[in-house]
Amino acid sequence: MPQEVFVSYSQADRETALALVSYLEAHGFGCWVAPRDVAPSSDWAAEIIAAIAAARVMVLVFSASANSSPQVRREVERAVHRDVAVLPVRIEDVLPSQSLEYFLSSQHWLDAFPPPMEPHFARLGTYLKTLLAGAPPPAVAPGGPSPADSAAHKVLPDAATLHRLETQLALYIGPFARHVVSRAAARGASLEALIAELSTEIESEHERRKFINACRRTGGG
Repeated sequence: MPQEVFVSYSQADRETALALVSYLEAHGFGCWVAPRDVAPSSDWAAEIIAAIAAARVMVLVFSASANSSPQVRREVERAVHRDVAVLPVRIEDVLPSQSLEYFLSSQHWLDAFPPPMEPHFARLGTYLKTLLAGAPPPAVAPGGPSPADSAAHKVLPDAATLHRLETQLALYIGPFARHVVSRAAARGASLEALIAELSTEIESEHERRKFINACRRTGGG
């Protein structure tokens, strides 16, 4: 069965997320969820990126814990950049933080509280059937150059520069940085635009400025 539904969640909500997956799979939906579907000895981040790219919809189990999770934010950002529909399912009465609101402000929300969860899961299943019946396949990630960033003025980063960017970003987001840099660089952005895009991976404005300045000092822009 194609794994068209990627389920994103915070570890604190693991029990609810797995119950949701069990319900959806029992009703004919193919789901991808970590860590169950991460192959043994594989690169965790690469598996997640590939699964998001292959999905047609991301179901986000949304709670206060998910709201503060950098990993959840990165997964949502990847889905949005890949034009994968994101369906937040709120299991607590909380609103998204600024970093998530940017990606979720235009999304349809489904409230899944108070318990029991079964009626909420049933509503989710009905919505997903409609969405998947009419949803277009995922589009290629955006990222073509803007008119102001023409080939005549674009300075593309070389491999050494990309490695320096990866090293700097890894200080803030860990090993996921390698895949973030690789994906972003593949879209052919200019060096300055690439640094700016990578900086959005960092939650704190102060830390973002530190990252940008460090990249420029080491020859990355």
